[in-house]
Amino acid sequence: MTEQPSPRRVSAGLLIELFVLGNLAFLTLDVYLAHSINAFHNPLEWLPIVVSAIGALLVLIELPRSIRQSENLPVRPLGWFVGVVCIVLGVAGMVLHLRDTFFHEMTLKNLVYIAPFAAPLAYAGLGFLLILNRMISPQRVEWSQWVVFFCLGGFLGNFALSICDHAQNGFFHATEWIPVIAAALAVGMLFSALVQPVSSTYLFLCTGFLLVQMAVGALGFFLHVQSTLMRGGENWWLSVIHGAPVFAPLLFADIAILGIIGLLTWRSLLIDEQHTAASEEPSMLTPTAVS
Repeated sequence: MTEQPSPRRVSAGLLIELFVLGNLAFLTLDVYLAHSINAFHNPLEWLPIVVSAIGALLVLIELPRSIRQSENLPVRPLGWFVGVVCIVLGVAGMVLHLRDTFFHEMTLKNLVYIAPFAAPLAYAGLGFLLILNRMISPQRVEWSQWVVFFCLGGFLGNFALSICDHAQNGFFHATEWIPVIAAALAVGMLFSALVQPVSSTYLFLCTGFLLVQMAVGALGFFLHVQSTLMRGGENWWLSVIHGAPVFAPLLFADIAILGIIGLLTWRSLLIDEQHTAASEEPSMLTPTAVS
Protein backbone atom coordinates (compact mmCIF):
# COMPACT_ATOMS: atom_id res chain seq x y z
CA MET A 1 0.00 0.00 0.00
CA THR A 2 1.37 3.42 -0.95
CA GLU A 3 2.08 5.69 2.00
CA GLN A 4 -0.18 8.75 1.98
CA PRO A 5 1.66 12.06 2.19
CA SER A 6 1.65 13.74 5.57
CA PRO A 7 -0.61 16.84 5.53
CA ARG A 8 1.99 18.67 7.62
CA ARG A 9 4.72 18.08 5.06
CA VAL A 10 2.52 18.79 2.06
CA SER A 11 1.57 22.13 3.65
CA ALA A 12 5.27 22.85 4.18
CA GLY A 13 5.72 23.15 0.42
CA LEU A 14 2.79 25.55 0.25
CA LEU A 15 4.27 27.58 3.10
CA ILE A 16 7.42 28.05 1.01
CA GLU A 17 5.31 29.32 -1.89
CA LEU A 18 3.59 31.78 0.44
CA PHE A 19 6.96 32.74 1.95
CA VAL A 20 8.36 33.61 -1.49
CA LEU A 21 5.16 35.42 -2.47
CA GLY A 22 5.20 37.56 0.67
CA ASN A 23 8.89 38.37 0.33
CA LEU A 24 8.63 39.41 -3.32
CA ALA A 25 5.68 41.65 -2.50
CA PHE A 26 7.52 43.23 0.42
CA LEU A 27 10.72 43.73 -1.58
CA THR A 28 8.77 46.02 -3.88
CA LEU A 29 8.49 48.52 -1.03
CA ASP A 30 11.86 47.80 0.56
CA VAL A 31 13.86 48.26 -2.65
CA TYR A 32 11.88 51.41 -3.47
CA LEU A 33 12.92 52.93 -0.14
CA ALA A 34 16.54 51.83 -0.57
CA HIS A 35 16.92 53.22 -4.08
CA SER A 36 15.12 56.45 -3.18
CA ILE A 37 18.30 57.52 -1.36
CA ASN A 38 19.86 58.54 -4.68
CA ALA A 39 16.50 59.19 -6.41
CA PHE A 40 16.97 56.22 -8.78
CA HIS A 41 20.00 57.82 -10.43
CA ASN A 42 20.57 54.66 -12.49
CA PRO A 43 17.44 53.54 -14.40
CA LEU A 44 18.43 49.91 -13.72
CA GLU A 45 17.48 50.52 -10.10
CA TRP A 46 13.83 50.21 -11.14
CA LEU A 47 14.40 46.66 -12.39
CA PRO A 48 14.18 44.83 -9.02
CA ILE A 49 10.95 46.68 -8.22
CA VAL A 50 9.40 45.55 -11.51
CA VAL A 51 10.65 41.98 -11.01
CA SER A 52 9.33 41.91 -7.45
CA ALA A 53 5.86 43.10 -8.41
CA ILE A 54 5.49 40.89 -11.49
CA GLY A 55 7.12 37.90 -9.77
CA ALA A 56 4.74 38.11 -6.82
CA LEU A 57 1.79 38.28 -9.21
CA LEU A 58 2.96 35.21 -11.17
CA VAL A 59 3.51 33.15 -8.01
CA LEU A 60 0.05 34.20 -6.83
CA ILE A 61 -1.51 33.13 -10.14
CA GLU A 62 0.13 29.71 -9.86
CA LEU A 63 -0.74 29.24 -6.19
CA PRO A 64 -4.09 27.43 -6.74
CA ARG A 65 -2.34 24.75 -8.81
CA SER A 66 0.29 24.40 -6.08
CA ILE A 67 -2.46 23.91 -3.48
CA ARG A 68 -4.24 21.21 -5.52
CA GLN A 69 -1.18 19.22 -6.62
CA SER A 70 1.64 20.08 -4.22
CA GLU A 71 2.40 16.46 -3.25
CA ASN A 72 2.91 15.43 -6.91
CA LEU A 73 5.51 18.06 -7.84
CA PRO A 74 3.47 19.25 -10.85
CA VAL A 75 5.00 21.23 -13.66
CA ARG A 76 4.54 24.85 -12.60
CA PRO A 77 6.27 26.87 -15.33
CA LEU A 78 5.54 30.31 -13.90
CA GLY A 79 7.44 29.45 -10.72
CA TRP A 80 10.37 28.13 -12.73
CA PHE A 81 10.46 31.33 -14.75
CA VAL A 82 10.28 33.59 -11.69
CA GLY A 83 12.94 31.48 -9.95
CA VAL A 84 15.46 31.75 -12.79
CA VAL A 85 14.86 35.50 -13.23
CA CYS A 86 15.31 36.10 -9.49
CA ILE A 87 18.60 34.19 -9.42
CA VAL A 88 19.99 36.17 -12.37
CA LEU A 89 18.77 39.44 -10.84
CA GLY A 90 20.29 38.63 -7.44
CA VAL A 91 23.75 37.83 -8.80
CA ALA A 92 23.71 40.79 -11.21
CA GLY A 93 22.57 43.12 -8.43
CA MET A 94 25.43 42.05 -6.17
CA VAL A 95 27.95 42.71 -8.96
CA LEU A 96 26.43 46.14 -9.65
CA HIS A 97 26.55 47.06 -5.96
CA LEU A 98 30.22 46.12 -5.84
CA ARG A 99 31.15 47.63 -9.18
CA ASP A 100 30.98 51.31 -8.30
CA THR A 101 33.97 51.50 -5.94
CA PHE A 102 35.01 48.13 -4.54
CA PHE A 103 36.21 46.62 -7.82
CA HIS A 104 38.30 49.73 -8.50
CA GLU A 105 39.99 49.70 -5.11
CA MET A 106 39.40 46.61 -3.00
CA THR A 107 39.60 48.07 0.49
CA LEU A 108 37.62 47.41 3.65
CA LYS A 109 36.44 51.03 3.66
CA ASN A 110 34.92 50.69 0.19
CA LEU A 111 33.24 47.42 1.17
CA VAL A 112 31.62 49.07 4.19
CA TYR A 113 30.43 52.25 2.51
CA ILE A 114 29.14 50.91 -0.82
CA ALA A 115 25.51 49.94 -1.31
CA PRO A 116 24.85 46.76 0.72
CA PHE A 117 26.48 44.18 -1.53
CA ALA A 118 24.73 41.14 -0.03
CA ALA A 119 21.20 42.58 -0.18
CA PRO A 120 20.45 41.62 -3.83
CA LEU A 121 21.26 37.99 -3.03
CA ALA A 122 17.86 37.85 -1.31
CA TYR A 123 16.42 37.54 -4.81
CA ALA A 124 18.72 34.62 -5.58
CA GLY A 125 17.65 32.86 -2.39
CA LEU A 126 13.96 33.29 -3.24
CA GLY A 127 14.59 32.01 -6.75
CA PHE A 128 16.35 28.90 -5.49
CA LEU A 129 13.46 28.22 -3.07
CA LEU A 130 10.96 28.28 -5.94
CA ILE A 131 13.09 25.87 -7.96
CA LEU A 132 13.67 23.61 -4.94
CA ASN A 133 9.92 23.38 -4.39
CA ARG A 134 9.55 22.09 -7.96
CA MET A 135 12.44 19.60 -7.93
CA ILE A 136 12.22 17.88 -4.54
CA SER A 137 9.14 16.80 -2.60
CA PRO A 138 8.69 17.93 1.03
CA GLN A 139 8.26 14.21 1.75
CA ARG A 140 12.04 13.83 1.40
CA VAL A 141 14.52 14.90 4.05
CA GLU A 142 16.69 16.54 1.37
CA TRP A 143 13.97 19.16 0.91
CA SER A 144 14.16 20.16 4.57
CA GLN A 145 17.95 20.22 4.52
CA TRP A 146 18.00 22.52 1.50
CA VAL A 147 15.53 24.88 3.19
CA VAL A 148 17.77 24.96 6.27
CA PHE A 149 20.78 25.54 4.00
CA PHE A 150 19.15 28.61 2.45
CA CYS A 151 18.26 29.81 5.96
CA LEU A 152 21.95 29.42 6.85
CA GLY A 153 22.87 31.51 3.80
CA GLY A 154 20.39 34.16 4.90
CA PHE A 155 21.98 34.46 8.32
CA LEU A 156 25.42 34.67 6.70
CA GLY A 157 24.06 37.64 4.75
CA ASN A 158 22.61 39.13 7.94
CA PHE A 159 26.00 38.75 9.62
CA ALA A 160 27.77 40.60 6.79
CA LEU A 161 25.11 43.32 6.52
CA SER A 162 25.02 43.89 10.29
CA ILE A 163 28.78 44.36 10.42
CA CYS A 164 28.94 46.68 7.40
CA ASP A 165 25.91 48.78 8.34
CA HIS A 166 26.90 49.29 11.97
CA ALA A 167 30.57 49.80 11.14
CA GLN A 168 29.57 53.02 9.37
CA ASN A 169 29.08 54.68 12.76
CA GLY A 170 31.74 52.64 14.55
CA PHE A 171 29.21 50.57 16.55
CA PHE A 172 28.38 53.71 18.52
CA HIS A 173 25.64 51.94 20.46
CA ALA A 174 26.47 48.69 22.25
CA THR A 175 23.16 47.22 21.07
CA GLU A 176 24.50 47.26 17.51
CA TRP A 177 26.56 44.19 18.37
CA ILE A 178 23.42 42.15 19.15
CA PRO A 179 22.56 41.26 15.52
CA VAL A 180 26.19 40.44 14.75
CA ILE A 181 26.44 37.97 17.64
CA ALA A 182 22.95 36.56 17.03
CA ALA A 183 23.63 35.95 13.33
CA ALA A 184 26.98 34.31 14.08
CA LEU A 185 25.38 31.92 16.58
CA ALA A 186 22.61 31.07 14.14
CA VAL A 187 25.17 30.27 11.44
CA GLY A 188 27.04 27.96 13.83
CA MET A 189 23.94 26.05 14.97
CA LEU A 190 22.52 25.56 11.48
CA PHE A 191 25.89 24.59 10.03
CA SER A 192 26.28 21.94 12.73
CA ALA A 193 22.85 20.54 11.89
CA LEU A 194 23.79 20.16 8.23
CA VAL A 195 27.25 18.60 8.54
CA GLN A 196 26.62 15.88 11.14
CA PRO A 197 23.88 13.44 12.16
CA VAL A 198 21.33 15.20 14.33
CA SER A 199 18.60 14.16 16.71
CA SER A 200 15.05 15.46 16.85
CA THR A 201 16.00 17.13 20.13
CA TYR A 202 18.76 19.16 18.47
CA LEU A 203 16.42 20.23 15.68
CA PHE A 204 13.90 21.32 18.31
CA LEU A 205 16.66 23.30 20.04
CA CYS A 206 17.56 25.00 16.75
CA THR A 207 13.89 25.87 16.24
CA GLY A 208 13.77 27.49 19.66
CA PHE A 209 16.89 29.50 18.91
CA LEU A 210 15.32 30.79 15.70
CA LEU A 211 12.46 32.12 17.80
CA VAL A 212 15.11 34.15 19.64
CA GLN A 213 16.23 35.48 16.24
CA MET A 214 12.70 36.71 15.66
CA ALA A 215 12.90 38.61 18.95
CA VAL A 216 16.22 40.11 17.83
CA GLY A 217 14.56 41.28 14.62
CA ALA A 218 11.66 42.84 16.55
CA LEU A 219 14.07 44.64 18.89
CA GLY A 220 16.12 45.95 15.97
CA PHE A 221 12.98 47.16 14.20
CA PHE A 222 11.94 49.09 17.31
CA LEU A 223 15.39 50.66 17.71
CA HIS A 224 15.60 51.63 14.03
CA VAL A 225 12.12 53.19 14.12
CA GLN A 226 13.06 55.05 17.30
CA SER A 227 16.23 56.34 15.66
CA THR A 228 14.26 57.49 12.61
CA LEU A 229 11.66 59.33 14.71
CA MET A 230 14.39 61.09 16.70
CA ARG A 231 15.97 62.63 13.60
CA GLY A 232 15.31 66.36 13.52
CA GLY A 233 15.25 69.01 10.83
CA GLU A 234 13.78 66.79 8.12
CA ASN A 235 10.33 65.73 7.10
CA TRP A 236 9.11 62.23 7.87
CA TRP A 237 9.78 60.84 4.40
CA LEU A 238 13.38 62.03 4.31
CA SER A 239 13.92 60.64 7.81
CA VAL A 240 12.77 57.20 6.67
CA ILE A 241 14.93 57.27 3.53
CA HIS A 242 18.14 58.61 5.05
CA GLY A 243 17.86 57.22 8.56
CA ALA A 244 18.63 53.74 9.84
CA PRO A 245 17.05 51.21 7.43
CA VAL A 246 13.72 50.60 9.13
CA PHE A 247 12.97 47.19 7.66
CA ALA A 248 16.48 45.72 7.72
CA PRO A 249 16.21 44.10 11.19
CA LEU A 250 13.04 42.29 10.12
CA LEU A 251 15.29 40.10 7.96
CA PHE A 252 16.14 38.21 11.16
CA ALA A 253 12.48 37.35 11.73
CA ASP A 254 11.89 36.64 8.05
CA ILE A 255 14.78 34.22 7.65
CA ALA A 256 13.97 32.61 11.01
CA ILE A 257 10.48 31.76 9.71
CA LEU A 258 12.06 30.04 6.71
CA GLY A 259 14.36 28.04 8.98
CA ILE A 260 11.51 27.02 11.28
CA ILE A 261 9.57 25.61 8.31
CA GLY A 262 12.57 23.51 7.31
CA LEU A 263 13.51 22.39 10.82
CA LEU A 264 10.00 21.34 11.87
CA THR A 265 9.50 19.40 8.63
CA TRP A 266 12.90 17.75 9.05
CA ARG A 267 12.11 16.86 12.66
CA SER A 268 8.76 15.37 11.64
CA LEU A 269 10.47 13.18 9.05
CA LEU A 270 13.11 12.09 11.53
CA ILE A 271 10.52 11.11 14.14
CA ASP A 272 8.55 9.14 11.53
CA GLU A 273 11.70 7.28 10.49
CA GLN A 274 12.45 6.40 14.10
CA HIS A 275 8.91 5.09 14.62
CA THR A 276 9.11 3.04 11.43
CA ALA A 277 12.47 1.54 12.42
CA ALA A 278 11.16 0.67 15.89
CA SER A 279 8.08 -1.07 14.49
CA GLU A 280 10.18 -3.15 12.10
CA GLU A 281 12.57 -4.49 14.75
CA PRO A 282 12.01 -8.24 15.38
CA SER A 283 10.49 -8.94 18.74
CA MET A 284 12.85 -10.48 21.28
CA LEU A 285 9.92 -12.31 22.81
CA THR A 286 9.28 -14.55 19.78
CA PRO A 287 8.43 -18.00 21.15
CA THR A 288 10.84 -20.84 20.41
CA ALA A 289 9.56 -23.39 17.93
CA VAL A 290 8.31 -26.62 19.55
CA SER A 291 10.02 -29.70 18.24
